[in-house]
Amino acid sequence: MLKRFWLWLGRLLGKLLFTVALVGLIGWGVGEAYYAWKFSGPVSTQEQIAPDEAALTRLIIEDAVRIVEQHRDNTRVLRDAHAKAHGCVKAEVQVLDTLDASLRHGVFSEPGHTWQAWMRLSNGNAYPQFDRARDARGMAIKLLDVPGEKLMKSPAHAGEQDFVMFNHPAFFVRDVAEYRSNFAAQADGKKVQAFFPSWDPRTWEPRHLVIALKTLAPAPESPVATTYNSIAPFKLGELNIKYRVIPAPQNCPPYELPEQNNALPNFLRNALYQQLSLDRAPACFELQVQKQNAQYYMPIEDPSVEWSEKISPFESVARITVQPQDFDSREQNLFCDNLSFNPWHALPEHRPIGGINRLRKSVYEAVSAYRHQRNAPAPAVTAPQPSEEETELELSQ
Repeated sequence: MLKRFWLWLGRLLGKLLFTVALVGLIGWGVGEAYYAWKFSGPVSTQEQIAPDEAALTRLIIEDAVRIVEQHRDNTRVLRDAHAKAHGCVKAEVQVLDTLDASLRHGVFSEPGHTWQAWMRLSNGNAYPQFDRARDARGMAIKLLDVPGEKLMKSPAHAGEQDFVMFNHPAFFVRDVAEYRSNFAAQADGKKVQAFFPSWDPRTWEPRHLVIALKTLAPAPESPVATTYNSIAPFKLGELNIKYRVIPAPQNCPPYELPEQNNALPNFLRNALYQQLSLDRAPACFELQVQKQNAQYYMPIEDPSVEWSEKISPFESVARITVQPQDFDSREQNLFCDNLSFNPWHALPEHRPIGGINRLRKSVYEAVSAYRHQRNAPAPAVTAPQPSEEETELELSQ
């Protein structure tokens, strides 16, 4: 009797496992077919602005200000993202001598020219945390003394060209509307609702959740040992492109970083200090661009889609060298904290395009202005001076 029961139970479990596997396989096939249909070209080469984008942007700015206040360090207001820097270092960006004529636009228009720059390396979180925590990592580059009229008219940034990146090739939201929903949920501490905002399955974003989880990756061995991506597209003359910065150790003398203690809270800063300041070894990168091929699914308005490198390979346009230097001083760290990076600090030839980039223009500017206003030193309070009558009275006593 007991033997028959176990045989029956085994057959039941076997059928159940087979059914689950079959349903999973069918679901996977349906998903593959759906995304193959959804993510198929051709696509537009022009921007498409939603009618409610301006209103949503205002709401996102309010949420961003709320986040920087929640995460302020005592009385100091931090950035709404990438609050913790590993360091700001001086860099040289040299345009390739052999650059193809079709890519010679803006700051790349003169082959062989070398730009002086600042580079900021950071963690992605809005609140400083241990470097070993899973997180995005960011790189921002500010070219200096760049002539020409810029897209933003601020005199303080008139000579700058910024490139802002982080170390994943896709973003976890597709447009400004989803960004608003996701950002508001995270600001309220409701992380699950960021990707599952209601009980309606049509509002769920499991693919974007997977991208977000991949973005929150383990720390690299050093901030100069990983690839950084623009995520969103930009103009390069008449071209639509994405760009990235990749490590290029072949352009530097051989160097092997000693093993770091990743249990330390700031081990990425330590790794950068070890290489540049103690061992006096440079770090080398290449700046690359990827052209949009509009016959395939390379959308402008959806940065959650990674453009295929098989269809459009990246091409190097410049070499970046970070020479040995001393960067970890109180004065330079304060200078680093006050640097403002914005992809709209740019020449028209490098104009940011797409909804997320249009959002960045407003949010970065508003949060930067708010931070600088809140962090400005308070006016000195001077002791009240006694009047002549009070002085005479004191002398007579």
